[in-house]
Amino acid sequence: MEKKAIPIEIENFEDIIKDNYYYVDKSMLIEDILVNRAAVTLFTRPRRFGKTLNISMIKYFFDVRNKDENRKLFEGLKIFGSEYMKEQGKYPVIFVSLKDLRADTWEGTFENLKSFISDLYAEFEDMREIMNKRDKIKFDKIFYEEEKGDYETALKLLSNYIYKYYGKKVIILIDEYDAPIINAFDKGYYNEAINFFQVFYSSALKTNDSLKYGILTGITRIIKEGIFSGLNNLYVNTILSKNYSEYFGLLENEVIEMLDYFQMKYKTKEVKDWYNGYRFGDKEIYNPWSIINYIKEKELKAYWANVSGNTLLENMLDHAGEDVYTDLKRFTDGESIEKYISDGTTIKSLLGNEDEIWQLFLYSGYLTKAKEQIEIDETLEYTNIYNLKIPNKEIRKYFGNMFLNRFFGTELKTSILIKALESGDIKKFEKTLGEIMVNMLSHFDLDSEMEKIYQVFMIGLVGFLMGKYEIISNNESGYGRYDLAMIPIKSNEKAYLMEFKISKTENRMTLKAEEALKQIDEKKYDTRLKARGIKNILKIGIAFYGKKVKVFSK
Repeated sequence: MEKKAIPIEIENFEDIIKDNYYYVDKSMLIEDILVNRAAVTLFTRPRRFGKTLNISMIKYFFDVRNKDENRKLFEGLKIFGSEYMKEQGKYPVIFVSLKDLRADTWEGTFENLKSFISDLYAEFEDMREIMNKRDKIKFDKIFYEEEKGDYETALKLLSNYIYKYYGKKVIILIDEYDAPIINAFDKGYYNEAINFFQVFYSSALKTNDSLKYGILTGITRIIKEGIFSGLNNLYVNTILSKNYSEYFGLLENEVIEMLDYFQMKYKTKEVKDWYNGYRFGDKEIYNPWSIINYIKEKELKAYWANVSGNTLLENMLDHAGEDVYTDLKRFTDGESIEKYISDGTTIKSLLGNEDEIWQLFLYSGYLTKAKEQIEIDETLEYTNIYNLKIPNKEIRKYFGNMFLNRFFGTELKTSILIKALESGDIKKFEKTLGEIMVNMLSHFDLDSEMEKIYQVFMIGLVGFLMGKYEIISNNESGYGRYDLAMIPIKSNEKAYLMEFKISKTENRMTLKAEEALKQIDEKKYDTRLKARGIKNILKIGIAFYGKKVKVFSK
């Protein structure tokens, strides 16, 4: 039998099945949707956790067009043996993906929208021949992208035409519903976009007698924008919900089975450390994008974080204060922190309220709910407090890259800095570190307490090297706690021990750096490293003063 291929960038369900790609069976999602029978369901999950593939699967299951051919796609899947298989091919389906609908201006976005909706209407062009004259005129205005087309209610109108044609209510599927709104906020035309999409969504989902079910996916839960106001039949399912938690991302047994199929089962532990750790509802979840890329490349590195750019999150970090960076350091150190996560938000409130950044980190997949969830009295007001943490090594590495490349200098300087450190060229390390610090300090208030910021920076630095080193911060060894250790994965390579000091004057920087270096020996910080059989240890004392840095080593 022909070996199945790895489905990288394949999000169309039909292509996955027909072209013999490896498929993790998530078809029972359809049964759960039919059991629950919510009129409109919104699924929010991070990017590349299977939303598009799932909604494509739903399309091929329900669509009355090509129903016999589509039925063959489900042979051998779990849903095929379900009593709900009788619902296959029963309804006309409108499938809309908005993830690539973006432009720098509202005018540009609207032109793209007109073309996009025209293409959607073209899928149902055969209905024109039996339309009455009035409906055909309205249909053609949108079909031919005329200026007077009723684009705001285009989804509702199309569902009405389809209902008349087939005599069956319509299922509307909208993938990445929030993508154009987030892009509009980022580009500065939020008001125009929200005015359009409020009508576009609500007319199709709230006041539509032609609707059977509506299913949307997205990343954020921006339900307070007015998009879904008055929509009493909306069920919102997030990563905190227990229902549907196994259908987005991969369960451990699914990952082990996949690794076994591709003869990589011996890598289970490394894969778990790097790509597991998400908590959706009550299920432990692996990142599917990272898993399939790892199986293809066979190299442990950050796959998902490097391609799942989030401009809204970056904007929030631009405006973040010192408290945010203090907490990010604690997260990077492996701590879990209690945070309040609201039931809904507005995009406008995200930049106005620093606490909202944790909601975005959580829903975007950079933080997750800790397994050891704190107990909270449900009668209290703040029942939405969750224990959050960084899920795995991949995201820890992302944080390191983010600090280095976004806030603390160019990628080129980062590379020079790392090479200088690993080659033992401390003078060059000191010089480059000082150059990066100049950029770093432009983001922060020089009059505030800087020690936390320096610590965050240095953790970001070594986070860039994760995979080659085990990164430990503030760990007890000998007679105290060292600031930072880089322990090589291969025990015969060099380890690094770092101690940091803040100097109150420029003249005392040398003294402080020497004091930091001396402290490593006096408190025997190398005790645990030596106990692990590591003999080659570079000890580094670093003193910071404003935009200046002094480094000593031995």
